[in-house]
Amino acid sequence: MEYEEAKEKIVAGLQKKSKSKTKFYFNDLTKILDLKPRVAKKLINRLVQEEVLEYWSSGSTSLYGLKGA
Repeated sequence: MEYEEAKEKIVAGLQKKSKSKTKFYFNDLTKILDLKPRVAKKLINRLVQEEVLEYWSSGSTSLYGLKGA
């Protein structure tokens, strides 16, 4: 899967679910992408670097959300 396709899937999937919650677990994102975790991690990290997604951690839990949501 190419980066642009992954970006579209993630943004569309999170916007669709944003009515109920704003932060999502890593496993939720891998299900949206339908990829293995190692491949998905690279794409998700790139989305965080480009500020499409934001990373949030409480120390024990890591969550991702759309930037500004």
